[in-house]
Amino acid sequence: MIPISDDNPVRLTPVVTWAIIVVCVAVFVWELSLGKGADAAIYTYGFEPITLFKGETALAAFTILTAMFIHGGFLHIGGNMLYLWIFGNNVEDAMGHVRYLLFYLISGAAAALAMAWMDPASNIPMMGASGAISGVLAAYVLLYPRARVTVIVPLGIIFYPMKISATWVVGFWFVLQLLSAALSNPDQPGIAWWAHVGGFLVGAALTPLFKSAQVPLFGDVHRGPWG
Repeated sequence: MIPISDDNPVRLTPVVTWAIIVVCVAVFVWELSLGKGADAAIYTYGFEPITLFKGETALAAFTILTAMFIHGGFLHIGGNMLYLWIFGNNVEDAMGHVRYLLFYLISGAAAALAMAWMDPASNIPMMGASGAISGVLAAYVLLYPRARVTVIVPLGIIFYPMKISATWVVGFWFVLQLLSAALSNPDQPGIAWWAHVGGFLVGAALTPLFKSAQVPLFGDVHRGPWG
Protein backbone atom coordinates (compact mmCIF):
# COMPACT_ATOMS: atom_id res chain seq x y z
CA MET A 1 0.00 0.00 0.00
CA ILE A 2 1.25 3.45 -0.94
CA PRO A 3 -0.59 6.37 0.72
CA ILE A 4 -1.16 9.37 -1.52
CA SER A 5 -3.56 11.61 0.44
CA ASP A 6 -5.88 11.79 3.44
CA ASP A 7 -9.30 13.20 4.20
CA ASN A 8 -8.29 15.25 7.21
CA PRO A 9 -8.20 19.04 6.75
CA VAL A 10 -6.12 21.27 9.01
CA ARG A 11 -6.74 24.63 10.70
CA LEU A 12 -3.10 25.74 11.01
CA THR A 13 -0.78 26.32 8.08
CA PRO A 14 1.83 23.54 8.46
CA VAL A 15 4.85 25.79 8.11
CA VAL A 16 7.18 23.48 10.06
CA THR A 17 6.27 20.46 7.93
CA TRP A 18 6.80 22.48 4.77
CA ALA A 19 10.11 23.83 6.09
CA ILE A 20 11.40 20.33 6.89
CA ILE A 21 10.50 19.16 3.39
CA VAL A 22 12.21 22.17 1.81
CA VAL A 23 15.37 21.65 3.88
CA CYS A 24 15.50 17.93 3.08
CA VAL A 25 15.04 18.57 -0.65
CA ALA A 26 17.63 21.37 -0.62
CA VAL A 27 20.15 19.14 1.15
CA PHE A 28 19.48 16.33 -1.33
CA VAL A 29 20.08 18.70 -4.24
CA TRP A 30 23.35 19.70 -2.56
CA GLU A 31 24.28 16.02 -2.26
CA LEU A 32 23.64 15.52 -5.97
CA SER A 33 25.83 18.50 -6.78
CA LEU A 34 28.76 16.82 -5.03
CA GLY A 35 28.88 13.98 -7.53
CA LYS A 36 31.32 11.34 -6.29
CA GLY A 37 31.90 13.46 -3.18
CA ALA A 38 28.41 12.62 -1.93
CA ASP A 39 29.70 9.48 -0.21
CA ALA A 40 32.13 11.54 1.84
CA ALA A 41 29.29 13.88 2.84
CA ILE A 42 27.21 10.92 4.01
CA TYR A 43 30.07 9.72 6.21
CA THR A 44 30.52 13.25 7.54
CA TYR A 45 26.89 14.02 8.33
CA GLY A 46 25.42 10.53 8.79
CA PHE A 47 25.21 9.08 12.29
CA GLU A 48 27.61 6.23 13.07
CA PRO A 49 26.53 4.46 16.30
CA ILE A 50 30.13 3.65 17.21
CA THR A 51 30.86 7.36 17.79
CA LEU A 52 28.39 7.40 20.66
CA PHE A 53 29.88 4.40 22.38
CA LYS A 54 33.45 5.59 21.82
CA GLY A 55 32.62 8.62 23.95
CA GLU A 56 32.50 11.10 21.04
CA THR A 57 29.31 12.56 22.44
CA ALA A 58 29.43 15.93 20.68
CA LEU A 59 30.00 14.31 17.27
CA ALA A 60 27.26 11.78 17.90
CA ALA A 61 24.76 14.48 18.90
CA PHE A 62 25.67 16.60 15.86
CA THR A 63 25.33 13.75 13.38
CA ILE A 64 22.10 12.45 14.95
CA LEU A 65 20.64 15.84 14.00
CA THR A 66 22.23 16.22 10.56
CA ALA A 67 21.45 12.64 9.58
CA MET A 68 17.72 13.44 9.68
CA PHE A 69 18.12 15.73 6.66
CA ILE A 70 20.28 13.69 4.28
CA HIS A 71 19.06 10.89 2.02
CA GLY A 72 20.61 8.19 -0.08
CA GLY A 73 18.60 8.37 -3.30
CA PHE A 74 15.46 9.55 -5.07
CA LEU A 75 13.26 6.74 -3.76
CA HIS A 76 14.57 7.33 -0.24
CA ILE A 77 13.75 11.01 -0.12
CA GLY A 78 10.62 10.66 -2.26
CA GLY A 79 9.03 8.10 0.04
CA ASN A 80 9.94 9.97 3.20
CA MET A 81 8.68 13.33 1.96
CA LEU A 82 5.44 11.77 0.69
CA TYR A 83 4.67 10.35 4.14
CA LEU A 84 5.63 13.61 5.84
CA TRP A 85 3.49 15.64 3.42
CA ILE A 86 0.41 13.48 4.04
CA PHE A 87 0.63 12.94 7.79
CA GLY A 88 2.81 15.73 9.17
CA ASN A 89 0.40 18.61 8.65
CA ASN A 90 -2.29 17.11 10.90
CA VAL A 91 0.16 16.27 13.67
CA GLU A 92 1.54 19.82 13.50
CA ASP A 93 -2.04 21.09 13.64
CA ALA A 94 -2.66 19.04 16.79
CA MET A 95 0.55 20.05 18.57
CA GLY A 96 1.31 23.57 17.39
CA HIS A 97 4.44 24.58 15.52
CA VAL A 98 7.04 24.61 18.30
CA ARG A 99 5.95 21.44 20.09
CA TYR A 100 5.65 19.64 16.76
CA LEU A 101 9.22 20.56 15.81
CA LEU A 102 10.51 19.32 19.17
CA PHE A 103 8.45 16.16 18.84
CA TYR A 104 9.84 15.53 15.36
CA LEU A 105 13.46 16.00 16.41
CA ILE A 106 13.10 13.89 19.57
CA SER A 107 11.46 11.08 17.59
CA GLY A 108 14.29 11.21 15.06
CA ALA A 109 16.93 11.14 17.80
CA ALA A 110 15.18 8.24 19.53
CA ALA A 111 15.14 6.33 16.25
CA ALA A 112 18.89 6.78 15.84
CA LEU A 113 19.53 5.70 19.43
CA ALA A 114 17.34 2.62 18.97
CA MET A 115 19.46 1.53 16.03
CA ALA A 116 22.62 2.32 17.96
CA TRP A 117 21.41 0.16 20.84
CA MET A 118 20.84 -2.74 18.44
CA ASP A 119 24.32 -2.43 16.88
CA PRO A 120 26.58 -0.22 19.05
CA ALA A 121 29.76 -1.10 17.14
CA SER A 122 28.38 -0.09 13.73
CA ASN A 123 30.34 2.40 11.64
CA ILE A 124 27.73 2.34 8.87
CA PRO A 125 26.27 5.87 8.69
CA MET A 126 22.55 6.17 9.33
CA MET A 127 20.66 8.81 7.38
CA GLY A 128 17.17 9.88 6.47
CA ALA A 129 14.04 11.38 7.96
CA SER A 130 12.19 8.08 8.32
CA GLY A 131 12.89 7.66 12.04
CA ALA A 132 11.36 11.04 12.84
CA ILE A 133 8.50 10.39 10.42
CA SER A 134 7.83 7.11 12.22
CA GLY A 135 7.07 9.18 15.31
CA VAL A 136 4.75 11.35 13.24
CA LEU A 137 2.87 8.27 12.03
CA ALA A 138 2.42 7.09 15.62
CA ALA A 139 1.01 10.47 16.62
CA TYR A 140 -1.32 10.53 13.61
CA VAL A 141 -2.87 7.14 14.31
CA LEU A 142 -3.31 7.96 18.01
CA LEU A 143 -4.95 11.29 17.23
CA TYR A 144 -6.93 10.46 14.07
CA PRO A 145 -7.43 6.68 13.87
CA ARG A 146 -10.63 7.07 11.84
CA ALA A 147 -9.20 9.45 9.24
CA ARG A 148 -9.61 8.11 5.71
CA VAL A 149 -6.38 7.65 3.80
CA THR A 150 -6.28 7.12 0.05
CA VAL A 151 -3.78 4.41 -0.82
CA ILE A 152 -2.61 2.84 -4.05
CA VAL A 153 -2.68 -0.95 -4.01
CA PRO A 154 -0.64 -2.58 -6.80
CA LEU A 155 -2.53 -5.48 -8.39
CA GLY A 156 -0.14 -6.80 -10.99
CA ILE A 157 0.37 -3.97 -13.47
CA ILE A 158 -2.72 -2.13 -12.24
CA PHE A 159 -2.54 0.38 -9.38
CA TYR A 160 -5.90 0.40 -7.63
CA PRO A 161 -6.82 3.42 -5.43
CA MET A 162 -8.92 2.87 -2.32
CA LYS A 163 -9.75 4.67 0.94
CA ILE A 164 -9.13 2.94 4.25
CA SER A 165 -8.82 4.12 7.83
CA ALA A 166 -5.53 5.40 9.21
CA THR A 167 -5.57 2.58 11.76
CA TRP A 168 -5.17 0.01 8.99
CA VAL A 169 -2.65 2.03 6.98
CA VAL A 170 -0.35 2.82 9.89
CA GLY A 171 -0.97 -0.53 11.56
CA PHE A 172 0.06 -2.40 8.42
CA TRP A 173 3.11 -0.17 8.07
CA PHE A 174 4.20 -0.77 11.68
CA VAL A 175 3.76 -4.53 11.52
CA LEU A 176 5.85 -4.55 8.35
CA GLN A 177 8.60 -2.56 10.10
CA LEU A 178 8.50 -4.84 13.14
CA LEU A 179 8.70 -8.04 11.08
CA SER A 180 11.45 -6.62 8.88
CA ALA A 181 13.41 -5.55 11.95
CA ALA A 182 13.07 -8.97 13.55
CA LEU A 183 14.29 -10.69 10.38
CA SER A 184 17.10 -8.24 9.57
CA ASN A 185 20.75 -8.33 10.52
CA PRO A 186 21.61 -4.93 12.06
CA ASP A 187 25.29 -5.52 11.24
CA GLN A 188 24.60 -5.32 7.50
CA PRO A 189 23.99 -2.18 5.42
CA GLY A 190 20.40 -1.55 4.44
CA ILE A 191 17.23 -0.08 5.85
CA ALA A 192 17.42 0.77 9.55
CA TRP A 193 14.24 -1.08 10.51
CA TRP A 194 14.87 -0.83 14.25
CA ALA A 195 15.13 2.94 13.89
CA HIS A 196 11.61 2.98 12.47
CA VAL A 197 10.35 0.85 15.35
CA GLY A 198 12.11 3.00 17.94
CA GLY A 199 10.89 6.28 16.44
CA PHE A 200 7.33 4.96 16.32
CA LEU A 201 7.28 3.74 19.92
CA VAL A 202 8.79 6.95 21.30
CA GLY A 203 6.43 9.02 19.16
CA ALA A 204 3.47 7.09 20.55
CA ALA A 205 4.68 7.64 24.12
CA LEU A 206 5.23 11.37 23.59
CA THR A 207 2.00 12.17 21.74
CA PRO A 208 -0.16 12.62 24.87
CA LEU A 209 2.45 15.03 26.25
CA PHE A 210 2.91 17.10 23.11
CA LYS A 211 -0.63 17.36 21.73
CA SER A 212 -2.74 20.41 22.50
CA ALA A 213 -5.14 20.00 25.41
CA GLN A 214 -8.07 20.70 23.07
CA VAL A 215 -7.20 17.75 20.82
CA PRO A 216 -8.37 14.37 22.19
CA LEU A 217 -6.63 11.07 21.68
CA PHE A 218 -8.50 8.68 19.37
CA GLY A 219 -10.56 11.59 18.10
CA ASP A 220 -12.32 12.23 14.81
CA VAL A 221 -11.00 14.11 11.82
CA HIS A 222 -11.37 17.87 11.45
CA ARG A 223 -14.23 18.81 9.17
CA GLY A 224 -13.38 22.46 8.72
CA PRO A 225 -15.08 25.52 10.27
CA TRP A 226 -18.56 24.46 9.15
CA GLY A 227 -18.20 20.72 9.82
